[in-house]
Amino acid sequence: MVYKVGYFVGSLSSRSINRLLSKALIRLAPEDLEFTEIPIGDLPLYSPDYDADFPPSAVALKDAIAASQALLFVTPEYNRSIPGALKNAIDWASRPWGQNSFDHVPAAVIGASIGGIGTAVSQQSLRGVLSFCNARQMTAPEAYIHFTPGLITEDGDVTMESTAAFLAAYMEEFRLHVERVLTVLPRG
Repeated sequence: MVYKVGYFVGSLSSRSINRLLSKALIRLAPEDLEFTEIPIGDLPLYSPDYDADFPPSAVALKDAIAASQALLFVTPEYNRSIPGALKNAIDWASRPWGQNSFDHVPAAVIGASIGGIGTAVSQQSLRGVLSFCNARQMTAPEAYIHFTPGLITEDGDVTMESTAAFLAAYMEEFRLHVERVLTVLPRG
């Protein structure tokens, strides 16, 4: 069986190290995971005023999540928290009230930073939001990637063997998490 994984890159930067990390994760993932990026850059700021009539970009976001069997969040840390664009996307996807797109979806969180704590605080903030949204999160292993220049190439090759092995093990654990959750809580 092939599992369809939607993934979010929390950074909108064209030079995002988390986009590089997402490429590495896809290359290192088990072959039975199929990845599709869920774009977040074109969403207007969420307001309940839109709840009766979502704009096309928000409808596309919810449709992309619905088409995914699992979600992977690859995110930087901005000011010790979640990047605004990612939080905005989560707000859109969890609304209107009663139509939460994250309910029971298997999910995992990972991130890279040039700082020594490698997105640890951002990930904790994100986990709290995803818990409220009732996503079924992989809680271990945690993965806070300290990014150094050249660690991941533009093509997603990881140049440090120990990091490549860790990321491959992380993705294998994610695959097992997805299978376990979907066995109990199948998605359409």
